[in-house]
Amino acid sequence: MTDMTPKTTDRFSAEQREVMRLVAGAIIPADPARDMPGADDPAILDDILASAGRDADDLALALDLLGASDGALTDVAEGSVLAKFRQAQPALAAVLSLVIAQCYYRDTRVLIAVGMEPRPPFPKGYPMDQGDWSLLDPVRARGPIYRAATDEGTPT
Repeated sequence: MTDMTPKTTDRFSAEQREVMRLVAGAIIPADPARDMPGADDPAILDDILASAGRDADDLALALDLLGASDGALTDVAEGSVLAKFRQAQPALAAVLSLVIAQCYYRDTRVLIAVGMEPRPPFPKGYPMDQGDWSLLDPVRARGPIYRAATDEGTPT
């Protein structure tokens, strides 16, 4: 089922937006040498906040907790506010990192910079190098890991 909820950044306050900007820029900073924007780029930041979806409440909580902390939110080194947050709130930190990364790596400028064509993966798909299919032999040897259905269509 498709989520028909309109994507909007109105869910987040100005303070939460500023905290997200600082955190996103610390996690994925800009790289001018490679012409890569940071995750704090306005377009990427809006996409992050608009795409929170089911994680919006957790993201808002994470931003509130980080905004209430003392210290700079632009440092990711050990002992920093962000590192302490990651240790104290691993689930919220995971939501924060995931939403930042997924939106950053779907930005057209980033896709071009990493050598990918900025388009959806389907219907054309992306070419993949063939790997060593023998790596699946232990999985095949394991046999089925499901319960077969009976002839009447009810499980045994």
